Amino acid sequence: MTIQEMINRKQELGYSNEQISALSGVPLGTVIKIFCGVTKNPRSTTIRALEKVLAPSRPSFSYEYPDDRLEYDASSNSILKESVRYEAAALRNDHKYTIDDYYALPDDQRAELIDGIFYDMSSPRVIHQLIIGELYLQLKQCEKKHKGACRVLLSPCDVQLDCDQYTMLQPDLLVICDKNKIKERVCYGAPDLAIEVLSPSSRSRDCVLKLNKYMNAGVQEYWIVDPEYLKIIVYRLDEEKQFRVYSFHDTVPVGISDGSCSIDFQDVFDEIQDLL
Repeated sequence: MTIQEMINRKQELGYSNEQISALSGVPLGTVIKIFCGVTKNPRSTTIRALEKVLAPSRPSFSYEYPDDRLEYDASSNSILKESVRYEAAALRNDHKYTIDDYYALPDDQRAELIDGIFYDMSSPRVIHQLIIGELYLQLKQCEKKHKGACRVLLSPCDVQLDCDQYTMLQPDLLVICDKNKIKERVCYGAPDLAIEVLSPSSRSRDCVLKLNKYMNAGVQEYWIVDPEYLKIIVYRLDEEKQFRVYSFHDTVPVGISDGSCSIDFQDVFDEIQDLL
């Protein structure tokens, strides 16, 4: 990106210099000098760090299920169209909603705020709740067994992912190992692990938009649990951007636990099989 493109993108996103510095790791003084025109030719490493925050992103993962029944491919027309649709909506939106608007919603209205746009959340199905309950139970038991320092939290739990005024997510399940991020009302910043259970209304948003958001915010690990196809997609959102696909008959290791914890999805399957 050129400096002018980054300036335009900064205005579109509504980011402050402080937010860009926090998200990119570039010192605040350097950010101010670049966007004020004092620094004309920043270092290439600085440009790359800023691009991670400001460049329109696409998930770089692509894979297909072994049985070919469903393909998640970032370059396929269906997923790509959804990504373009979300970004176009964000750019068309003259008025960005804020966290104040989020907290002003009626108590019976469930929604997520992503880049200043509200996305309605349907009521979870029974199968959705059974899966989350079993995952929470196994993660909690493992955390207690190993006397870990992480917290396992269930939705609804607000996550102020970008530490700004324009995004508030509600992952189905999250693990936070830095207790300083847990505030009275929110998780402030990126959780270490986020898990989403797909539903018909959330499939594209979870597979595209949230994948991008979690990846850019610094979430270490992101699981997509698909009860329709009985698959789990585990993303390690480090520099290598690795992923693996598991079935509901596998034992899935929890990457952030360094091998001490895993989830037996056979137990999850046993909970839901009479509803399939």
